[in-house]
Amino acid sequence: GSTYSTKVFRVTFLTLAASLAVPLLGVIVLLDCPIDPQPISLKEPPLLVGVLEPNTKLRRAERLWENQLHGPESIANIGDVLFTGTADGKIIKIEDGEIQTIARIGHGPCGAFEDEPTCGRPLGIRVGPNNTLFVADAYYGLYEVDPDTGETKVLVSTKTLIEGQKLSFVNDLTVTRDGRKIYFTDSSSKWQRRDFLLLLLEGTDDGRQVSLTQGILLEYDTVTKEVKVLMVGLRFPNGVQLSPAEDFILVQETTMARIRRYYVSGLMKGGADMFVENMPGLPDNIRLSSSGGYWVAMSAVRHNPGFSWLDFLSEKTWIKRIIFKLLSQETVMNFVPRYSLVVELSETGSYRRSFHDPGGVVTPYVSEAHEHHGYLYLGSFQSPYMCRLNLQHV
Repeated sequence: GSTYSTKVFRVTFLTLAASLAVPLLGVIVLLDCPIDPQPISLKEPPLLVGVLEPNTKLRRAERLWENQLHGPESIANIGDVLFTGTADGKIIKIEDGEIQTIARIGHGPCGAFEDEPTCGRPLGIRVGPNNTLFVADAYYGLYEVDPDTGETKVLVSTKTLIEGQKLSFVNDLTVTRDGRKIYFTDSSSKWQRRDFLLLLLEGTDDGRQVSLTQGILLEYDTVTKEVKVLMVGLRFPNGVQLSPAEDFILVQETTMARIRRYYVSGLMKGGADMFVENMPGLPDNIRLSSSGGYWVAMSAVRHNPGFSWLDFLSEKTWIKRIIFKLLSQETVMNFVPRYSLVVELSETGSYRRSFHDPGGVVTPYVSEAHEHHGYLYLGSFQSPYMCRLNLQHV
């Protein structure tokens, strides 16, 4: 009798499994996938050894203005007054510990996923030569903001066609000392900021001349009001930084875990090369360090040794399709292991030191490291506070 019941059990089990699998497969085949993923070829991640050895130094940062700032992505300062842009569309001034909203580029309501395009999302923020603020708003474009009056002036609107295309995801900017030129990134001509995960995992193909989802590096001349496209075909270009000598711009290419360099003067003018390849995480913003190098913030790490979800998925487009057919971006984000990493690069692109927060305990989703008076002010695109790390204590 036992063999008979085993058989019955097996048949019942297989029938049940098939009855579940067939509709699931049907659903997977029939459902629309929001992305058209392309294989991304990444090299094996660098070993986290030497100056990249994991540590908990970022956890020594203190949380500031907890629950008073939502997603302070980028940070700038005029003297000891700090400025940042937040997830609820505000441009904020922090003076003597007091928080004040000075401007809004978009309008409410804010907070829900569908509100973001009208609410606006100030990302990169910089100080120009006359103590005016330059702001890159993901949805509205490039703006100049008077920090005293809060008056906003549009410089480059996302409604303007540039080489036949509208800007879709204005991300970061860097300004020459004389304030004449602003270099900025548009991360995608297809995806908006709220769909950054789709942009990251779609990873468009370098081989296509005019890729739908390419990102670009642009130059705006504040005198002639002209906009020029300098680099095309970038995969999720993100933070940008002019070199101290203003002869080149560094552009973080998030999807490819690398930094490209574009020359704006000298013999190489108009040319580009690789500054740092195959980084240990996904680079977000980049800012100058007081030692003549650069601070690079990464909100995700490529573990080696260990498992890197980004590297695992990079060539497996079919898995990416299934994931996004079945799950929302928010759900997928919950599965991404948190890990914050800030590295300091030398002026030639070698690693000087690294500060880690495994698990993103104190500084989750770090987006920028802005150095001021011996402290690193740490921005985040999602956390409800800003962090500050005393560089003397690490």
